[in-house]
Amino acid sequence: MEDLSSKDDSPRVLEVLEALKQASHELQAHPSPNSDEVNSSSAINALLELETESDTILSKDPNLSTLSQHLSNLKALVETLKNSRRHHSIRSFLTRRVSTHSIARVAGSIESEIQAWIDRESIETLTRGLREQPKFNNEDELIKLLTQLENRVSEGFNRELQDLVLKSKLFSYLETILCDPNCSKRIREHCAFAIGALIRFNKDVFVGQVLMGPTIGSLVTMGSSASIKVLCSLIRSIKSPLVDEIESLGNIPKIIKFLDSQDLEIKVLAMDCVLEIGYFGRKEAIEAMLKEGLIKKLVELQRSELGGDLIDMGRNGGKNDNVKFENNEGVGDGVGVGVGGVEGKRERREKRFLEMHPFASCVARFAVQLEVGEGLRQRERRAFKQEILVRVREACVSDAEAATIVAEVLWGSSP
Repeated sequence: MEDLSSKDDSPRVLEVLEALKQASHELQAHPSPNSDEVNSSSAINALLELETESDTILSKDPNLSTLSQHLSNLKALVETLKNSRRHHSIRSFLTRRVSTHSIARVAGSIESEIQAWIDRESIETLTRGLREQPKFNNEDELIKLLTQLENRVSEGFNRELQDLVLKSKLFSYLETILCDPNCSKRIREHCAFAIGALIRFNKDVFVGQVLMGPTIGSLVTMGSSASIKVLCSLIRSIKSPLVDEIESLGNIPKIIKFLDSQDLEIKVLAMDCVLEIGYFGRKEAIEAMLKEGLIKKLVELQRSELGGDLIDMGRNGGKNDNVKFENNEGVGDGVGVGVGGVEGKRERREKRFLEMHPFASCVARFAVQLEVGEGLRQRERRAFKQEILVRVREACVSDAEAATIVAEVLWGSSP
């Protein structure tokens, strides 16, 4: 068994811990090996080897006393199971049943304790790496640790893990690196992904730090596809309060400007962000977007090769044919809502069309976000709808173009 007590080889330590966790997981699935396999089971051997060296490995960490006890219990249960294999009485049979059940239960406890150990090692190593930036020169290892954190918190809420994150002040270190233009762009982007994952992990605990700190401004200033993607996910998680903060910081014009980017991915993600803001934004945010000429930009995008009109895909144009255009991730995927086989085929056809033409019917999709969203009062929705129609007519280059887009705005939302 490799010495796990050294902090100088943390990546290797984590690999060994992951192997031990996998061994305990396998033991839960197969707690009752045949008599010939009791001594040769790799899962049992790995864990019993850890138990044998527990005095030198586990005794140095007071957090591991519970794990040490579980390993001692496992050793006793395995001995009991081995002894029961030598007899064929009813009592031995019952002993084997009880032992295998107990082995599975103890293996589950061992897995939980090892996962807690992994969490402590990972967060301690990650925090140290972020704190030592830019002196910590192993960029790939740091990104690996950031990805592990993102994946770990994405598994669901865990109070012990949350306590580790809070005690280590990890969120502050992530934010510091995100906001430091001298740090590697890759590391900054992965810090952004980790922040987004922590918000999804427990919004109530971490949302205050996002709203009060420089995260939002830094994401917008970075202006990369990764940072805009994280910004969209934060809007979906935090909703109107985050949009209020974006507006108050004066970042709406910067987001609208991303629609002019030469990078198609950034332009598409900016469209998603606009739709998210439209759904959750209050009056001030919507006014700020319209003031920046959003409708004119959307008309131009709809006119482009990547645009088009969903109304031309078989819609009859009647008011009973209400269409719910929505965005690509948060509320929907830009597909009309329908029921039954015909509507289902139409939805699939529209989805394929939108994959190839991400700006199709984008004016109507934005208008519907305001119509069905959470940020506006009913009278504000009506007023903005009229303003959108006016701006559409001003931006269109022909009566035919204006008629098509106006029809989509009117028929794509509730009457």
